[in-house]
Amino acid sequence: MNASVPGRVHEVLADLKGRGIDVVRVAYPDLIGTDRGRDVLVDHLPSVCAHGLAFCRAVFHTTPRGETVPVAGGLDAGLPDICVYPDLDTLVAIPWEPGVAWCLSETLDPATGRLAPEAPRSLLRDLLTRMAAEVGLRPVIGPELEYFLCEPDPAPTREGGWRRYGEATGNVYVAGRRGDPDGHLLRTLRQLSALGIGVTTGNHEYCSGQFEINLDHSDALDAADRAFRFKASIKELARLEGRLATFMAKPFNDEGGSGFHLHLSCLDAAGNNVFDDPRGAHGLSDVAHHAIAGVLAHAPALAALMNPTVNSYKRFGPDTLAPWLIDWGLDNRSAMVRIPPERGAGARLEIRLGDAGANPYLAIAGLLAAVYIGVRDTLEAPAPLEGYGYDVAKASRLPTTLAEALDAFEADDAITALLGKQFTDAFLTYKRDEVARFRRHVTDWEFEEYAYHL
Repeated sequence: MNASVPGRVHEVLADLKGRGIDVVRVAYPDLIGTDRGRDVLVDHLPSVCAHGLAFCRAVFHTTPRGETVPVAGGLDAGLPDICVYPDLDTLVAIPWEPGVAWCLSETLDPATGRLAPEAPRSLLRDLLTRMAAEVGLRPVIGPELEYFLCEPDPAPTREGGWRRYGEATGNVYVAGRRGDPDGHLLRTLRQLSALGIGVTTGNHEYCSGQFEINLDHSDALDAADRAFRFKASIKELARLEGRLATFMAKPFNDEGGSGFHLHLSCLDAAGNNVFDDPRGAHGLSDVAHHAIAGVLAHAPALAALMNPTVNSYKRFGPDTLAPWLIDWGLDNRSAMVRIPPERGAGARLEIRLGDAGANPYLAIAGLLAAVYIGVRDTLEAPAPLEGYGYDVAKASRLPTTLAEALDAFEADDAITALLGKQFTDAFLTYKRDEVARFRRHVTDWEFEEYAYHL
């Protein structure tokens, strides 16, 4: 690990001080992709690199409301530590926090000296190593994420005192002040450009208060790192504006949801795109067709990782431009897997299954596990979708609830074997607790539907 090399640490320390940076924010993702971390005064960085930062392991098992879920190895083991070590290759200055640099990290179990099994970043790194060794593939990912921007509501509603920013109809795929009266997008694009996470373009999306900012393609771990930082940055920049940015799958009843689309290609050892083949069916190689087949075959299990909340399944349905069926198509946005028209170096799959609430590391790890299985086992895909989708006579349905998706994930021995038993058990316990808590909760809909008449 680069942090353990004393000379490297002192070179980095001198560089940080030379740039006027006196604090390093050491961060890591938890199970749901929330950024956890600690601010370290720069003079203490060598000690932190040598010995790590201790956190309670149960932080991986903590709900958004701060409750600790009884996952094995947490409460039952007396709440032991994990150790977080800075990955100095990920250091970057934070443009909106003068004097602060941001550093991602690796998470180790001090009892074993090995990477913590619940750590999403480590999980993805291990899977990428296996893909390279066993099927000779280097995945490249281009993430696309949507989010809603909300502002304080002077007449609070049940949405917790927030309303959609820039409320207006018909501002679909526009730029400028029509859908963004306060210039949020321009400020955000400039800050993210200075952060250096590969931001390329942005626009107002389909719904009021909804935006999409695109990120460049890069190696899968780097893409996950950038997507993780993107989400954390968007939320932090919104807070600086006194607003709320949410990547929740479907925050409003009367609007659509927010997606997390992943553009995937794979390179060989020489850097060639192995999905392209001018002589293959639809200009795609056998490897590409096997990859498509792997994603389709394991889609029910992938839903648990790419659509990981109770709310996620309210985004699905016919005529939503979100997936509903397990299918693929050529430049067809009504399919779960779309094949964009580019070939050559641009040949790729667009997986439209995920929603913006997904943990980028787990979404990408699940996707790559399915691709790995498809290529390893030379799976064959069905014919592509013709015409508009959402026809149950043409393809099977995805899970319709988180509980159903978790059952599919648990039953998928091939996927869970690749992701590991300890991670699988932790994830299932954590998410089934979420389902149980939701089932006990009385919603606003229930009160409005029944209270007056019953």
